[in-house]
Amino acid sequence: MRRRTFLAAAIAALLVGCATSGMRPSELRATMAPLKPDEGRIFFYRAASPLGAAVQPEIKLNGVAVGTSKPGGFFYVDRPAGTYEAHAATEVDRMVSFALAPGETKYIRTSPSFGVLIGRINFELMNPSEAEAQMASLHYTGT
Repeated sequence: MRRRTFLAAAIAALLVGCATSGMRPSELRATMAPLKPDEGRIFFYRAASPLGAAVQPEIKLNGVAVGTSKPGGFFYVDRPAGTYEAHAATEVDRMVSFALAPGETKYIRTSPSFGVLIGRINFELMNPSEAEAQMASLHYTGT
């Protein structure tokens, strides 16, 4: 029984560790291009957790793939001001809609939850100070 528990913990640790190779937000900010006057920035992030670690769906923004929800990771995209819908599909589609103003930064936390057959990814718009604190230990998973 102990052997199974150890094996399960080791597998979970490996899956969570998949997103731990990129820069942290504090390191990345120095290399980020400034926003264009008519654009905003959208950060997507997910806490490091073994819960649902194998569920890593593609995230789409207005139907266009922009990244993947990975445990312990974050990425960002710059987009023109406007109305957006972010969604991920596993056994069900989950989404969040929001407006993006010029010069604005939005933070969207993704988190897994249990489904009938496989996990689901939920979206939550976060306030900037809370999101930045939660992202501090995460690693960049964008391209």
